Amino acid sequence: MLNKLTIKDVDIRNKRVFIRVDFNVPLNSELNITDDTRIRSALPTINYAIDEGAKLILASHLGRPKGKRNPALTLATVVKRLRRLLNKDVMFLDDCIGPEVEKVVNSMGSGDVVLLENLRFYAGEEANEDGFAKQLATLADVYVNDAFGTAHRSHASITGITRYVRPAVAGFLVKKEMEYIEGVMANPVRPFVALLGGAKVSGKLGMIKNLEQKVDKVIIGGGMAFTFLKAMGYEVGNSLVEPEMMNIALQIHKLALEKGIKFYLPVDCVVAPGMDPGSETMIVPTQEIPKDWKALDIGPASVKLFTEAIANARTILWNGPMGVFEIDAFSRGTFAVAHAVAESYALTIVGGGDTSNAVDKAGESENMSFISTGGGAVLNLLEGRPLDGIMVLDNRKVKE
Repeated sequence: MLNKLTIKDVDIRNKRVFIRVDFNVPLNSELNITDDTRIRSALPTINYAIDEGAKLILASHLGRPKGKRNPALTLATVVKRLRRLLNKDVMFLDDCIGPEVEKVVNSMGSGDVVLLENLRFYAGEEANEDGFAKQLATLADVYVNDAFGTAHRSHASITGITRYVRPAVAGFLVKKEMEYIEGVMANPVRPFVALLGGAKVSGKLGMIKNLEQKVDKVIIGGGMAFTFLKAMGYEVGNSLVEPEMMNIALQIHKLALEKGIKFYLPVDCVVAPGMDPGSETMIVPTQEIPKDWKALDIGPASVKLFTEAIANARTILWNGPMGVFEIDAFSRGTFAVAHAVAESYALTIVGGGDTSNAVDKAGESENMSFISTGGGAVLNLLEGRPLDGIMVLDNRKVKE
């Protein structure tokens, strides 16, 4: 159980409740939302607060405006979708601090909802400036963090504001994310399989080392597999390799074998001279990657191997795609693995933005036990590191 108070534990009726949400949704070139999962994930907390008669102040960032106003990253884009999903009027304010914002907030009635403009239009947000945090705090009687995707950041709206607003509690999404991921790490039903992909070993080193203390099987796909294969003496052509990580990759492999952990790497792959969608492709064994070609997906024999490896799993943690799934020619491995994970009898946890996008594209989102909304926050938890934004919330009192 999350040892923090949640929104359900505090009185919010007629209170100004500042909810830090994560509405950092993907947008296309026309600035239309392509995936509203993060907005939908916040609805249970928002609806609960409305039903309880709170005055809701919703705050989020969108993209990386680097402390300057950027019309392409305004949350006005998000408010239309939010109104539709809530089936309720939501007032949009074109700023997030200042006298005009305070005036509107202080005139709100019970059940009213306002969405503030992009917090990152101010450099003080990411810099966690005390003055900016204090100005946000003037809008709140109660602080709720329901932005799991940014809970590892020490930003003004995540940690700074809690110096001035109490109670500071978790929303339902944060509670669910923490309990799923920490619960699996603390007490997994076995066999426990970690399915790891993505580009680089270096970005997931802490996670791999921590998981090696807990899992029964490790399956490595994606670009990171070729650092392992190169370290083992294979010719990997122009495939992505981190030379400085090769010794560490060998140590990880050796430690896994010493602990009796079954360790799987691709046995074949889809190769091409480049990543151009029209490039010629071949399927080759991993021992036979041509010198000037690069591996961009796992092949059918690897899919079969990985599928058999997860067949008896009771817990599967998947973080990172198996290839460059955004390009059709290199998507089959990732999608086939998504189908295999979805069809397993395991508790399936999908962590990381790329992985959840891949699962969605494969049409398997509904068939996963849990899909996390966080990328960096998940990595921190999987590395065994606490999240700054959770640490600052009020603790639940331990019963005597």
